[in-house]
Amino acid sequence: MTNIMPWLAPLAYGPTGWGDELLYGAWFTVTISLCSYALGLGLGLAGALAKLSDRRLPRSLAWFYTTVVRAVPELLLILLIYYTSTSAVRSLIVGLGIAEDFEVNSFLAACLALGIVQGAYSTEVFRGAIVSIGKGQSEAALSLGLTRWLTFRLVIFPQMLRSALPALGNLWLVVLKESSLISVVGYSEILFTAKTAAGSTHRYLYFFTVAAIGFLILSVLSTSLFQAMEDRTGKHLRRA
Repeated sequence: MTNIMPWLAPLAYGPTGWGDELLYGAWFTVTISLCSYALGLGLGLAGALAKLSDRRLPRSLAWFYTTVVRAVPELLLILLIYYTSTSAVRSLIVGLGIAEDFEVNSFLAACLALGIVQGAYSTEVFRGAIVSIGKGQSEAALSLGLTRWLTFRLVIFPQMLRSALPALGNLWLVVLKESSLISVVGYSEILFTAKTAAGSTHRYLYFFTVAAIGFLILSVLSTSLFQAMEDRTGKHLRRA
């Protein structure tokens, strides 16, 4: 035990260690990942419906959105969205005379940046899941008198979600790791905190290993959660 304690000393709470800062960074990583993931799912579902629309304009906009986001490096895109969105909202608020000066919440700007990137990939996941469902099911629902909205909510969406769940689990792991990219704009997530601690103590290998273990733990827990969701949603299929 005495041989282990010196290794754990840098992770102590309070001014003598970095344990509380690293836990806060881990919490921030999870929080921003959840917000970005939720936004990405919303954008992805809207983008998938737009791509499958009979109208040309929504299809063209969705195609342009997914093509640009997937073509540009994610770090560059996050920087562009982060700084562009904050400047645009500030200019709009001041231009309309709502306020003389306005500062955009940096947390929301970071969520928006990551969420837009996630939305492009979620679009293709949802589109593929919807296409995999036979058209006969929606036609049968419409012939029974269901509206298009009820057909989507009661017939299409549950099957789409079950088909898309494995890919959505992968996207969650991606956004969990991509949250570290927000460190370039000064956010104290787990990697930025580990970098700060390493620079202060000159123990780079130690703190970067701690950050890697933190991401590994979050990934394993997330994988277990999504696996449980897949087992639950596919339970009736195995019985059949």
